[in-house]
Amino acid sequence: MVDQQPFSTIGEVNFIHDDDIRLETTRARFQNVIKRHAELTERLSRDSDKMIFERLQKEFEAARASQTQEISLEGEQWNDGLLATIRERVHMEADRKALPGDTNMPPDSPFHGKITYRVGNKVICCLEGARIGIQYETSFAGEPCELYHCVLESKSFLEKMTVLEHTIPFFLPIREAENDLLSSNAMKFIDHVGELLQAYVDRREQVRLMRELYGNQIGELYHSLPYHMIEFVLDDFDCKVTVSLRYADLVSVLPTRVRVLAWPLNSSQKGLTGSPTNMKGTVAFPSHLIPARLSYAEDALRNMSLPEAYAEIVLNLPRALQQLLPS
Repeated sequence: MVDQQPFSTIGEVNFIHDDDIRLETTRARFQNVIKRHAELTERLSRDSDKMIFERLQKEFEAARASQTQEISLEGEQWNDGLLATIRERVHMEADRKALPGDTNMPPDSPFHGKITYRVGNKVICCLEGARIGIQYETSFAGEPCELYHCVLESKSFLEKMTVLEHTIPFFLPIREAENDLLSSNAMKFIDHVGELLQAYVDRREQVRLMRELYGNQIGELYHSLPYHMIEFVLDDFDCKVTVSLRYADLVSVLPTRVRVLAWPLNSSQKGLTGSPTNMKGTVAFPSHLIPARLSYAEDALRNMSLPEAYAEIVLNLPRALQQLLPS
């Protein structure tokens, strides 16, 4: 009887080899999609958006330069009643300028002064033409990052407000927030947009800092535009470690779905030809060739910022691999 073991082993090796080729082809296509995606993003965010930003930034600077008072609000001081006062102020100012002379508003009127309001990372200004402007100041690790703007308007004090223009990244759901919140709770809409922007900047900067500190150890890194899906690979070790992060929503700064796997690629490649076969003539893979889940790494990623978690993972990785993937 002819021994079929060598043929089965070769067949399994060829099968694995074919899988590797298909994986590399898929990866190359995916990298091309990522490249085209980046080019599209740059094209969508270039000239027109920059012109809108520059124009609004100048308008906000002029409004703040002409202010008579800046009021900082904390806690319950920022409420629907105050927002209603701001709306009334901008409409009265627009009505006053529409009439000849200033006789309709005495100089000592509480609506005569130009006041801006600071609420956390938001600065709220009364702009020309019965518009309310919100400037969002984002930061990371105590350092300032980008400024973003959102301009609201309404035809009258009694009509609902709408988003007239903004400089918020197109991939953040401001239109959905406008439809869901602005007509029913404008204050909640303003706060929610600020949370979206700050969380986006925080996630993005975590990735940037991780790459800056540990880029030589990261073989591949992919992420969605809002950075709410992140995947990367650690290649500078005896095995390949894949990390997959998913965030519950766009206001989260820590992931809720985390998967970290250690793939012993080198040992599996070497171990194929000498692996025993089972009764059906196929290779029976040793248990140590199966990818191992790194629970300690997943816990770190759920509870720490990305750079901190990465440092924790790398520090404990050799010991974890020795326990999970014995040679």
